[in-house]
Amino acid sequence: MPLFYQDRPIEDISLAIWHIQEEEAFFLKKVPLSKEIQHPHKRKQHLAGRYLLSFLAPDFPLSEIAIADSRKPYLTGDKYHFSISHCGDYAAAIISTSKRVGIDIEIFDKKVIRIQHKFLNNEELEFTLQNYPGNLSLYTTLWCAKEAIYKWFSFGKVNFKENIRLSTFSLKNKGSFPARFLNEQLAAKLLVRYQLFQDLSMTWVSA
Repeated sequence: MPLFYQDRPIEDISLAIWHIQEEEAFFLKKVPLSKEIQHPHKRKQHLAGRYLLSFLAPDFPLSEIAIADSRKPYLTGDKYHFSISHCGDYAAAIISTSKRVGIDIEIFDKKVIRIQHKFLNNEELEFTLQNYPGNLSLYTTLWCAKEAIYKWFSFGKVNFKENIRLSTFSLKNKGSFPARFLNEQLAAKLLVRYQLFQDLSMTWVSA
């Protein structure tokens, strides 16, 4: 069973990463294909993410998942708050019964360094240049963090440079750092938790 990672880091939070190696039929035994997805790999990613929800909570009502205008999946009854991410041959999911959550995973790719100016503000760019120039793990984690916060917010358009502010921190294999979300709808202080693996980074937030 290609369960790549599983954790219950704090009470009422469960998360896991799945390394997708199965055929589509494996997931279809337990997960309905709720929308038409033509690309075979994207279809398996979709199924693996929802499979993880039922893996983390056997009573998770997959058939009740709806899609918001912001394209975020959610449960109308809020029995669970959840977030899903997929990248390459990996899928990740996080669930909570009481807190809004967001999760993201990203495979290390030098492209994230080339596009850093599109998602990092001036203070964050200065931090990376002075402390971790060219560090692929750091840039990937910062991108992951902003994606996880975007998913946590879930109510529409977000400017990654202006609306999401990440604090400086010392990069380790596993840790956390403060962040702020601020737009015309909401102001919030968050704690980004992250973990580095051999070829990918995972971040998640809850509040």
